[in-house]
Amino acid sequence: MDDNKYFKDERDKIIKGLEETYRKLIEFKKQKKTPIVVSKNGEIVEINPNEIQPTTSYWRKII
Repeated sequence: MDDNKYFKDERDKIIKGLEETYRKLIEFKKQKKTPIVVSKNGEIVEINPNEIQPTTSYWRKII
């Protein structure tokens, strides 16, 4: 297998796993009715999970 193809396949698997983890986090936070705590511009911010999209999609430019 070509190294570039191998790395692209691995990257795609990692991104797919991260997207699934994000989806599960949002579902969990909605179920528990707890805010999502993030750092935004150096400040700690609480976000209502009902205000966040349950899915996200990583788009990459094909060269």
